[in-house]
Amino acid sequence: MSVDLNMLEGLGLSSTNTQRADKSQQGELGQEDFFKLMITQLQNQDPFEPMENGDFLGQMAQFGTVNGIGELQKSFEGIAQSVQSAQTLQAASLVDREVLVPVDMAGLGPEGGVRGALDLKSSAEEVTVGVYDAAGALVRRIPMGAQASGMQSFHWDGMTDQGERAPAGVYEFRANAVRDGSSEQPELLLNSRVESVRTDQRNGGIKLQIEGFGEMDFSEVRRIG
Repeated sequence: MSVDLNMLEGLGLSSTNTQRADKSQQGELGQEDFFKLMITQLQNQDPFEPMENGDFLGQMAQFGTVNGIGELQKSFEGIAQSVQSAQTLQAASLVDREVLVPVDMAGLGPEGGVRGALDLKSSAEEVTVGVYDAAGALVRRIPMGAQASGMQSFHWDGMTDQGERAPAGVYEFRANAVRDGSSEQPELLLNSRVESVRTDQRNGGIKLQIEGFGEMDFSEVRRIG
């Protein structure tokens, strides 16, 4: 709600407030100033043409609305800071843990395998996942058969189609789903280890460093563990 400073000066209200206010806030009307202005306005009104009750109540409602919006904004800022702090603590606990994220490459160690999932928008008649080495050669084909819509998990045990242990390294995963005779590539997600966590200074977001892939937003994590 803006107020004419010349009017305030004419009523003797602006000199003290101007000294106390920051330059960026000059011209803004505080609650105390508003009531002083209203009292002065009532004292100096024309007795033959007094202020209508509706006008008085309208000004009160207008100031209350503006003041309420300001308080609501402060509350939202406090909630946002609390949420961000909670997210930072949660993200920090993810270091050295596995998270399910939308990536198509993962590292295979000397032991164990790789777990992942497909996000199917609708049911499919046949679903397969292919595992490829750095040269692009197919190492393992994982048939999943018919699958319903939703998140469907799979596991590569680290073995090749020839029944041998695949060498340790980084492998690419490609998914394919057949529906009504047509093929499509559903979203593929892999369990990957979180190497580190940091806060983005520009927007306050949380960034995760994913092993073998790089950095991504905390909001992209679909599942922990």
